[in-house]
Amino acid sequence: MEAHSAEHSAGRRYSGRTPAERVGQRRTALLAAALELFGTQGYAAGSVKQLCGLAGLTERYFYESFSDREACLAALYDELAGRLEERTQEALRASGPSLDELIGAGLGGFIGYLTEDPRRARVVLIEVVGVSAAMEQRRHAVLRDYAELVAGLWSSARARPLPERERLTCIALVGGVNHLLVDWLLDGRTHDPAQLVEVCTGLFTAVRATDPTLPE
Repeated sequence: MEAHSAEHSAGRRYSGRTPAERVGQRRTALLAAALELFGTQGYAAGSVKQLCGLAGLTERYFYESFSDREACLAALYDELAGRLEERTQEALRASGPSLDELIGAGLGGFIGYLTEDPRRARVVLIEVVGVSAAMEQRRHAVLRDYAELVAGLWSSARARPLPERERLTCIALVGGVNHLLVDWLLDGRTHDPAQLVEVCTGLFTAVRATDPTLPE
């Protein structure tokens, strides 16, 4: 009887929501607060107390979802990186079939997602840098995934495997896009994001032109 009562209590709804739904709602509120705090004041300046104040929650609810502040940053980064990938893939699916069209569309989706809310760009491009070895591995994995995405598009267009030299070129290109966005952010966002897309597309197109195996 006691076990049944405990189980019933654990699943009891309050205001129409289950306990698990309320935990998820509090986690979402904390991540929204983290985006605002880390995306405006910076990760180093943001405390757990400030996060909870912005979310309208007590600190015990923070530790219900996150072991520490870095875990919260990692969860926010994973969420933003996931949405960034979704936006990029959506743009690719809506693109024309040529490599140049695909690259332009993908860059438009990628740059558009980050520049339409500078808080996203600050968290993804700046605030996660150098936090810890684990965070660096997380960040590096995301950059490598985009390099592999570019390499896959390039390889498909030439209908044969991409040589190692070109794969390294893809890593360099992705790093260039990353740094251009960092410069845009730190330089006061003075350039139109469309100009950033144009510059990056031109860079990719120039590299594409060096590959004689690609169709015109």
